[in-house]
Amino acid sequence: MAKRASKASSEAAEEDFDVRLARLEALVEEMEEGGLGLEGAIARYEEGVALLKGCREQLTGYRKQVEELTRGAEVLETYDDDPDAEGGE
Repeated sequence: MAKRASKASSEAAEEDFDVRLARLEALVEEMEEGGLGLEGAIARYEEGVALLKGCREQLTGYRKQVEELTRGAEVLETYDDDPDAEGGE
């Protein structure tokens, strides 16, 4: 059951990232179009900075997860006739 919860939280985190990124892109587009007053532009910029920070934190977590998985894969033992093993055919 823990595996299901982990997978669900992972999918939710990925969705959060995608939602944050889409919102960030929308903010950038809105600001590039102009027409916002100074206060509106500052409010959107502030929201964008917070979104960017959240995205970077998630990416750092994903990077660490990939590094851990890679380290774990390096210690796996190969078997005879493993085509992926060094020197294998």
